[in-house]
Amino acid sequence: MTNDTWVQMRDGLQQRVGRNNFVTWIEPLKLAGVGEGVARFEVPTVFFGDWVSRNFGDHIRLHLAEGGAAVERLEFAVCATPRPAANQPATPAAAAAPAPAPAKASKPKPVIEEDLRGAPLDARFTFDSFVVGKPNELAHAAARRVAEGGPVTFNPLFLYGGVGLGKTHLMHAIAHELQMRQPDLRVLYLSAEQFMYRFVQALREREIMGFKELFRSVDVLMVDDVQFIAGKDSTQEEFFHTFNALVDQNKQIVISADRAPGEIKDLEERIKSRLQCGLVVDLHPTDYELRLGILQQKAEYYHQQYKGLMLADGVLEFLAHRITTNVRVLEGALTRLFAFASLVGREINLDLTQDCLADILRASDRKVTIEEIQRKVAEHYNIRLSDMIGPKRLRTIARPRQVAMYLSKQLTPRSLPEIGRRFGGRDHTTIMHGVRKIEELMATDSQLNDDLQLLRRLLQA
Repeated sequence: MTNDTWVQMRDGLQQRVGRNNFVTWIEPLKLAGVGEGVARFEVPTVFFGDWVSRNFGDHIRLHLAEGGAAVERLEFAVCATPRPAANQPATPAAAAAPAPAPAKASKPKPVIEEDLRGAPLDARFTFDSFVVGKPNELAHAAARRVAEGGPVTFNPLFLYGGVGLGKTHLMHAIAHELQMRQPDLRVLYLSAEQFMYRFVQALREREIMGFKELFRSVDVLMVDDVQFIAGKDSTQEEFFHTFNALVDQNKQIVISADRAPGEIKDLEERIKSRLQCGLVVDLHPTDYELRLGILQQKAEYYHQQYKGLMLADGVLEFLAHRITTNVRVLEGALTRLFAFASLVGREINLDLTQDCLADILRASDRKVTIEEIQRKVAEHYNIRLSDMIGPKRLRTIARPRQVAMYLSKQLTPRSLPEIGRRFGGRDHTTIMHGVRKIEELMATDSQLNDDLQLLRRLLQA
């Protein structure tokens, strides 16, 4: 495949990534060659290549596969001669390009309007494509409320949760909805790293007043992954003043992070306090029903792309049960599965799924730990974790402790002496007695059986 072939076929990516993303990030790519399962592209900057890889890599691989090029990996190298300035992205990434910026006087519109474009929004991440379930329904409702505009009811909206649970999706959805409802609204969405980059650049170029004016002029400020400013003293200082200035003007702020404000290490206490003064919402890990709903929606989309490709019953249920890490891994697995099945011309059944996704399935196998068992059992019986491993022998504590010992023996590969060490240094004979006691009670105590079944489901979900 040559670059000319790539230019002819790349237009099909517009429908997947949107017109703005296509012009900004796909058009500047120059195909250097394809071989041994690797597609090599020339890019204007290292930042540009990293961004394309993270945000559009799966789309490009899938598109190349549909065009007959079986590509497993993408590589990006900075081209020797900078591309024309017209092809550079009009986003914070443009500041990283080696080509000198054109004089401000030659720009047809104010610089501030150009800067307000922030990071590119993914056209896929809308409220319509967000699957709602119990783990994320509060976060979705809060995001919807902010996206409606109108009077600010809680400020900031702080979304937090683990990787791949939908934080960035909701951030993009809010921005899309606000821009659709109020096109004149100044909405600035960017990552914490980009905020820090702009701040450092403003310091270096002695344009700190311009930086302050820009960030205080927005109507809605959205900062993704705010945990990355922790420990960066100067950036935290400026973020704090920006935050206060916008709140004082009754401007909406939306923040996301991988953990709650109070749990972000090296984040200043005054910033933690400010972040906690609004609505703090946790996106919980996905449950089976939510994972299945996400897969069903994704499968409907792929059925439109791969006409005639058959999907056997039970495949989506199998994936929803086995892949519990995060939504990105789940969606990536389905993307690979459809692409592989289309290339080999086979029905997507359980055998094909297990062969194609062997590495993902191995990595997703649930590994239950003794500490996790102790925590879940303590929560279920409403006792303190310290009592679980402590010396107290009250029945209300001893019985849950024996339940935890039994589950540790059943659900982990640890030996009795190892389990004993995790239960406050108890002898292996004590563990053995606890396990046998639970086994005896299971024959007559229906409530205990119900408790054990529930705890097993919680631990193996």
